[in-house]
Amino acid sequence: MVDPELLEILVCPETKQQLQQADADLLNRLNLAIQSGQVVNRGGHKLADRVEEGLIRKDGMVLYVVQEDIPIMLLDEAIEVQDLF
Repeated sequence: MVDPELLEILVCPETKQQLQQADADLLNRLNLAIQSGQVVNRGGHKLADRVEEGLIRKDGMVLYVVQEDIPIMLLDEAIEVQDLF
C-alpha cells in the first residue's frame, strides 16, 4: 500500500490532478479486462499481469499501477480505464 503521506503529495504527471487508491471493484473489472486481453497501456504494451494495486486520477480516467508499494508514474505506463468499461 502506498504510504498515506506520499499519496497526499502525488499528482498525475500529465494533468496535476490528485490521485486516490483504486477501489476493489475497479481493480476487479480491470483484471477481468486484462485476462481477456483488452488492456493496453499508453505505451502500446498489452498487459498480461494482474494489477493488485493502483492509483486512479481524480477524474477517474487514468490509472497508475503500484508495484511493491511503488507508484509507477510514467505516462507510457498509465492505463486509460474509461475506455475499458
